[in-house]
Order: sequence, then structure tokens, then C-alpha cells
Amino acid sequence: MSTNSVVSAFQVLETVARLQPVGLSELTRAVGLPKSTVQRCLLTLHEIGWLRPTSAQPTRWNLTYRAFSVGSRAGDHQLMRETALPFLNELQLDTTETIHLAAPDGPELVLIERLDTPHPLRAFMPLGSRIPLHASATGIAFLAASTDDYVAQYLSQHLAPQTEHTITDPDRLSETIELVRTRGYSVNEQGLNAGITALGASIVNAQREPIGSVSISGPSSRITADKFARFGCAVRETAQRISAAL
Repeated sequence: MSTNSVVSAFQVLETVARLQPVGLSELTRAVGLPKSTVQRCLLTLHEIGWLRPTSAQPTRWNLTYRAFSVGSRAGDHQLMRETALPFLNELQLDTTETIHLAAPDGPELVLIERLDTPHPLRAFMPLGSRIPLHASATGIAFLAASTDDYVAQYLSQHLAPQTEHTITDPDRLSETIELVRTRGYSVNEQGLNAGITALGASIVNAQREPIGSVSISGPSSRITADKFARFGCAVRETAQRISAAL
């Protein structure tokens, strides 16, 4: 396989990870490669087990667990996941909502663990999903634990909306970050997905640097304002316990 082919395959793989589930036409526009090249990459990645068509829409593509399993073996992320799991289980039992664990990868977070709620109506995000910092509870919590220089650099870029509720104004996001720093947890009402509310807190290392985030996510109809204080304190305590255990 030529170098160009390898580069193209990785471009397709990373774009599917960002946009999943995604169809050929949308993927072609996003990658900027010829449609025939993208189609060939999709078929190759499917044959070797990295991508699969969705069951509901066979013309759209998702990552497989092989892609996630390779990424999750990254040393620091694997250690954090293994350390966090007992605490995440406790949080899930306490709140009965979906629990997410995310780790940084470049200017975004990647979902590395998810504990699902028993409720039929739930928040769902595939493992390996890429999460923009400004649009998510995990991301805003991560920013709140970051240095002022890092936050300023992040706020200087375009803050793309994910929903009509996403915070895209740098001044408003800066105010939100300061509030999170004060109380120790973030609240994100429909900023990442319409109809979903989440509360998050950052996980830090011994140097107080953020290395991940944990969140409680669920339908906005169920995670209402009267639960914010209890859930916020619970997710903050969970993040603190994980940080102390690392």
C-alpha cells in the first residue's frame, strides 16, 4: 500500500470517528478526496474490521470496537479508565443515569468509557466519539481545570455550534468557565445534543493538570434544575476520588 493510500485511509477513519454515523456523500465532502477513493477506503477499512455499516442505515458508517480497543490501550488513558471504573459504577448506581469518561486528544476529548442507564430513554454516544470542549459538560469542566493561557488559546478559535444551545460566544464561555472553577462542576443544557443535559467534572493528575473528565448525562426532561446541585456534587466527588486514586 502506498503512503498516499495509508494517509487517505487514516483521513477517512478519523473523519468517520468525528461524524459517525456518516454516509459516503457527506464523508467525501468532509475529507476532500475523490468519491472513488473514499469508497475504496471505506471498503478496505470494513474488510479489516475498523468500520461497519450501521444496522439501521446500511449506507452510513460507524467505527467498530476494534478502533476503540486500539485507542483505549494508550497507556495513560488505559490506566485512568481502569482506575476510574469502580467509582463510575458507584456514580451510575447513585444517579441511575448514563456516565461518561473522556480523555484529551488534541483540542478535543475522546469518549473512552460509558456506563449506560437502565432507563429506556437515555443519552447515547458511541465509544471513541470526539467531543468538542466548548459544547460539552466534560469539555467545559476540562477547560475550567486548564491554565488561563490554554483557555485563552482555545477561546481564540472558532467555536462551532453543535446545537442552538451551544455556547459559541467567547465571553460567555469564559464566564461559564469561571463559574465551574468556583463550584467544581459544569452544567451543559443541550449544548452537545438536543434534549440532553449533562453535568461534568475534571480529573487531574498530581500536578493539578487536567487529564480527563467524567459526566452524568440524560434527557433534559429527567435531569432537571432541581437535580443539578445533587448531581453536580456527586460528579465532582467522583472526579476527586479518581484523581486521588491515580
